[in-house]
Order: sequence, then C-alpha cells, then structure tokens
Amino acid sequence: MTIPATLPGDIELRISSAPVPYREALDEMTARNAAIAAGEARELIWLLEHPPVYTAGTSAAIAELLDPRFEVVEAGRGGRYTYHGPGQRIGYVLLDLRKRARDARGFVSALEGWVIDTLCDFGVEGFRADGRIGIWTTDIDGREAKIGAIGVRIRKWVTMHGFSVNIAPDLSHFTGIVPCGIEEFGVTSLARLGREVDLPAWDEALVARAPTFLAALDSPCPPKETAA
Repeated sequence: MTIPATLPGDIELRISSAPVPYREALDEMTARNAAIAAGEARELIWLLEHPPVYTAGTSAAIAELLDPRFEVVEAGRGGRYTYHGPGQRIGYVLLDLRKRARDARGFVSALEGWVIDTLCDFGVEGFRADGRIGIWTTDIDGREAKIGAIGVRIRKWVTMHGFSVNIAPDLSHFTGIVPCGIEEFGVTSLARLGREVDLPAWDEALVARAPTFLAALDSPCPPKETAA
C-alpha cells in the first residue's frame, strides 16, 4: 500500500521520517491550529517521532517528575506528565470541529477508538479504562498496562495534540515520571508484547482506518450511562 498524502476531506497527511524536536513541533502545531481556525490552512494529521522529552500537561504535579533526565517542556495540552521518544509513534491531529459535531468528548472517544482498532490489526487488544486516560492492554505479566496516551487541546473548536503509541521505545525512559499521574499501573509496548512492528507498518494500518475515525466525528458521542 502506498500511503496517500491526503485523507478524506482534503486533510493533509504528513509523515516525518526524522525525529522532530518537541518544541519545534509544538510551535508549528500552534501556528497551524490558528491558521486552520482562521480559514487560512488545511486540516492536518501529522505522524512523527520526538527525541527523548518529558512533556507537562496543564494538570502536571511536580512531585510526579521523578528524574528529569531529559528536557521537560510545558505542552499546553490537558493531562499530566508524558514521555515521548524514539520508537513511539506520535499522531498530532489538527481538525476543525466546526465542520463536524462540536463535541470534545466525542473527539477524544473517536481518537481512542482509532488507536484501539489499529492495535487490533496487530493482534493486541486495547481498551479504555474508567477513570484512567489513555489506551490500555494486558501486559506480559497479566496486569493492565498503558500502551498509548491521549492528550488534546481544542482552541476555537480546532483540535491539536493527539495521541502516542508505544511501538518499540526504551521503556526505562518512562521511569523518570509517573506517567499520566497513574502510579499503580505500568507501561508496555508492541515490542514488549512480542509484536515486531516497524513505524511504516503501523502508519499503513493507522491510515487505512482513518476514514472510520473521521466519520465518527460527524456524530456526537452518546451520553454516558449513569448508575441507577
């Protein structure tokens, strides 16, 4: 399969072959977000890697930064501390929700579903967990562990940031933080689960499922069920 440069709806798809420094990507993403909101740029889905970095969301607590061995950057997204580095696929999703259902919760749910469906293509069952942000799976020790992180920001109904998925990162790098503020669960990867997947294979599977993800954004997220 040849990965297209454009997704349905004339959305630009960009895949960076070399790691992009986090601050550089953040500046470009912020500018593109504003340009989309002003009607001056196309929507964008950007797949990339970062050099090792810890990013702090708006709810990050300094006590959860255990060993700042890498650069720490204020990300401006929701959430707490997250690690990004080689072997991890980052997806920055810059979409105009004014063209779709204006539903922040629905956007996050669709983003989670996109990652979960793609993991399934590689024989890994991913799932959501109540009260825990991110994508979870069953690790090699039988315990639940995080395999993907979600962190978004929406400005003038235009999204930015997105998701990260652990393909084959150095998992020891996560020990410098409490990932997303959750101490009692570990972090895993496709490689740790015995799946040898390279980034091009992941990207191909992800892009193949992009139309389903985009279609999900046209409908509001169903309301959460409440206990009787």
